[in-house]
Amino acid sequence: MTTGGLFGGIMSGTSLDGVDAVLLEVRGSDPSSVDWSVVGFATTPYAPDERARIRSAIATGGARDLALMDRDLGLWFAGAFSALLEQVGVDAAEVTAVGSHGQTVWHEPRVAGGTGATFQLGGPAYLAEAIGRPVVGDFRSRDVAAGGQGAPLVPWADWVMLRRPGRGRALQNIGGMANVTFIPRDCDLAGVRGFDTGPGVALIDRAAQLASEGVEAWDANGRRAARGTVKEALLADLLDDPFFVEAPPKSTGRERFGDRRLDEIVRSERPDSERAWDDLIATLTHLTARSIARSYERFLPAGAIDEVVITGGGALNPSLVGAIQGALAPLRVETGAEALGIDPDAREAAAFALLAWARLHDVPANVPAVTGARGPRVLGSVHAGGGRRVA
Repeated sequence: MTTGGLFGGIMSGTSLDGVDAVLLEVRGSDPSSVDWSVVGFATTPYAPDERARIRSAIATGGARDLALMDRDLGLWFAGAFSALLEQVGVDAAEVTAVGSHGQTVWHEPRVAGGTGATFQLGGPAYLAEAIGRPVVGDFRSRDVAAGGQGAPLVPWADWVMLRRPGRGRALQNIGGMANVTFIPRDCDLAGVRGFDTGPGVALIDRAAQLASEGVEAWDANGRRAARGTVKEALLADLLDDPFFVEAPPKSTGRERFGDRRLDEIVRSERPDSERAWDDLIATLTHLTARSIARSYERFLPAGAIDEVVITGGGALNPSLVGAIQGALAPLRVETGAEALGIDPDAREAAAFALLAWARLHDVPANVPAVTGARGPRVLGSVHAGGGRRVA
């Protein structure tokens, strides 16, 4: 087997904004010294009806709904990746393999003494058939079967790609949910820590949709939050959720901080004007920010963080970024490719490209200290390539 090659990565996260596709050149065979570079990256936004179908499948989908959603997501992923290949002028035959995370439909972390469950859709077989190249999918299941949370999985790739000598880095992703990878100064892989900090933009997005009667998919540029006033009593109540004081390893999802939770909040608060909705969205924005700050205070070592880099869709919301900067002061909080070393939007897709590389090289790619698994595991199931590339 070759030690490197071109690897694709595909990510559709809990924010449901679109499909991120990346093409990564990987050189080497040892995770501690592997070299990499981004060949190309693109995001294909979901159309409103596609996003609505995914939300419906997650919330109430029956067997037929989920089966068809699995197929269609696989084909949508294939279209997004093929469009990227055309954009960068690379033939599918040159790609060694593609890692696809899939769309999480259900994620139920383990409880004490038990085993959790996780379920992603994304039709890796449909994807492999459409692009004609091997596809690695179903990354979370093996870690869950080994007693782990199955998430977050990105910390392994973060250590491989984004560690920096002499710098303690907190890489804070804010998608639908929020998670942090902490890479201490000059640490080996065993020293990496990571966990979900709580909601990212899922609650904010749902509130913006309800406030606008479906016209707005999210709080664009944080305008509503900027106009609103934080309801401190409500915020304190929301921060009482037991998840925020649970010690890592821990992960969460829309099952806990999704549409159902937001609908409960709306029924309780009864916002009946633009101002009331803006106040609620401001409060939810600060819920994300303060839950992140409290997680750092409780679960990361004091004085060990030199910089915080925000990635994901939340990095595009100035009100949310400002709230995080205020909550974490005096820590330095940054966004952007210059701070991270890669386009922040490409980070997770690149991680799954590297996870596909790890699978083909039989390299364990979970971090037991992060997920709580009984030990290192090789992650992902391989679907051999075949068929044809889609147009």
